[in-house]
Amino acid sequence: MKISTFKRHVVESLKSLKRNGWMSVAALSAVTVTLLLVGILFSILMNVNKVASDIENDVQVRVLIDRGTNKKQEAKLKQNLAKLHSVSKIKFSSKEQELKNVIGSYGKEFKLFGGDDNPLNDVFVVSAKKPEQTVTIAKEAKKMKHVYDAKYGGASAKKLFNIVDNIQKWGIAISLLLLFVAVFLISNTIRITILSRKNEISIMRLVGATNGFIRWPFILEGAWTGLFGAIIPIIIVDLGYVWLYGIISNSLASTGYSLLTPSVFLFQIDTLLILIGIVIGAIGSGISMRRFLRI
Repeated sequence: MKISTFKRHVVESLKSLKRNGWMSVAALSAVTVTLLLVGILFSILMNVNKVASDIENDVQVRVLIDRGTNKKQEAKLKQNLAKLHSVSKIKFSSKEQELKNVIGSYGKEFKLFGGDDNPLNDVFVVSAKKPEQTVTIAKEAKKMKHVYDAKYGGASAKKLFNIVDNIQKWGIAISLLLLFVAVFLISNTIRITILSRKNEISIMRLVGATNGFIRWPFILEGAWTGLFGAIIPIIIVDLGYVWLYGIISNSLASTGYSLLTPSVFLFQIDTLLILIGIVIGAIGSGISMRRFLRI
């Protein structure tokens, strides 16, 4: 396609947007609402994935040492745990430290169990090379001497990952549905535009204009609709995310988990919304033109 021809198509597509007035506004509104919802859903999904990944990588096995085990036996147990090929790191936590953790989590009333009244065990906190290996480590640890129990929070972690999986599936399904609705609305809008210019298009065909020459201005019009419709969602998502990031990050600070950094994440989501807008706009126009040019 010649540059001059392409420029002509671009100018015609912009003129058509202006000429169709309220129909263009209706299409833009549909795209704006759709992309706003898609942007919010994608923001939630991507951050849920990030936090779930942080939690998954933080799953550890807590090996409770039998009470009465001496230092030499503890050292031997640590050596045996280190021999497991799936173990990456082992950290010792005394029963006094464990009690401090309990007090910090559940309240000062647990100070009553200090000293000889401390019912807790010394613990080896074992990190796995891969999250899925924690189950194997826990099973192997339970078989070792001087081990009272081995816990890894597998049930709660598995439940969390199932919830995340369901959120992902439903989020993607809803997003696809919204995009389908947007394509349908744009397609109908462009179709009305085509019908209003039916005589003009018929004359173009009579003088030898190809289907491609006729089609391109309408495809570009749909792409413009998608591009302009992405502007407001981008502004709302960006401002909203920065605001929520400041609030939620403070809450997550003590947990060691974090949301996606705005500077990187917002560039990705903005680019994605622009591309989705342009693509669904062009597809909607293409569908309408394909039906019309068959006639």
